[in-house]
Amino acid sequence: MDKLRFGTAGIPICAAGTGTANGIATVRKLGLDAMELEFVRSVNISKEKAPLIKAAAEKNKVTLTCHGEYYINLNSQEIEKIVASKRRIYNAAKIASLCGAHSMTFHAAYYMKQEPEKVYQMVKNGMKEVLKKLNDEGHNIILRPETTGKATQWGDLKEIVRLSQKLENVLPCIDFSHLHARTAGKNNTYAEFKEMLTLVESKLGREALNNMHIHLSGIHYSDKGERHHLNLTESDMNYKDLLRVWKEFKIKGTVISESSNIEKDALMLQKEYSLL
Repeated sequence: MDKLRFGTAGIPICAAGTGTANGIATVRKLGLDAMELEFVRSVNISKEKAPLIKAAAEKNKVTLTCHGEYYINLNSQEIEKIVASKRRIYNAAKIASLCGAHSMTFHAAYYMKQEPEKVYQMVKNGMKEVLKKLNDEGHNIILRPETTGKATQWGDLKEIVRLSQKLENVLPCIDFSHLHARTAGKNNTYAEFKEMLTLVESKLGREALNNMHIHLSGIHYSDKGERHHLNLTESDMNYKDLLRVWKEFKIKGTVISESSNIEKDALMLQKEYSLL
């Protein structure tokens, strides 16, 4: 990555036309330079249409990432659901790769009241299978388990960093809002943000800080974790100190706004970051 790029989770709300290619063009018109393909309900781009999306991204100089389907649990108690989860990760990553996306994120698993170590091994084994298939077929894309917003979901930062140490082509997608919500209000200070990035650098190296995939939004939470997303200025998310830490660590990569007003917050973050 050449710099820190800012963009939207999906097609901007203000897009006049329809379709992903039009959304990419709208991102560029707004002055943003990234967009996340939202496959959260289904993989809605065909293999045949993927080259058109890649061409649109290259023409507009917009970096693409991807969010996979919500219906994934590599620790399910039902074998068929694990098989389906691996298929969903693979399908989203394959199409995202054909679209030119460099990174695909997803929520990997639920603890299901089991020991974290057992869940970690289930996630690792499932991902190894998917990674092998993608590699055998020549799909060059980084899989990014996302830090999750509830304590019942597998995926705090330490767990995902550990997995990234063990598997090639795996890195974290750090959703700072989720980390704030899953701890019911912690992980929201300058010192805590520094601690997070220090962990990434110490365990995964400078290369990981040069290739970040970040999600950010305002967030409403309870003592049980995430409830729903908000606009940043309507939340207690300490995004200004977070921006300062990003600048201090000189990170590069992609920041995706998942606020309700996706492009407004993306533009605000981009502007404030540029003024630091």
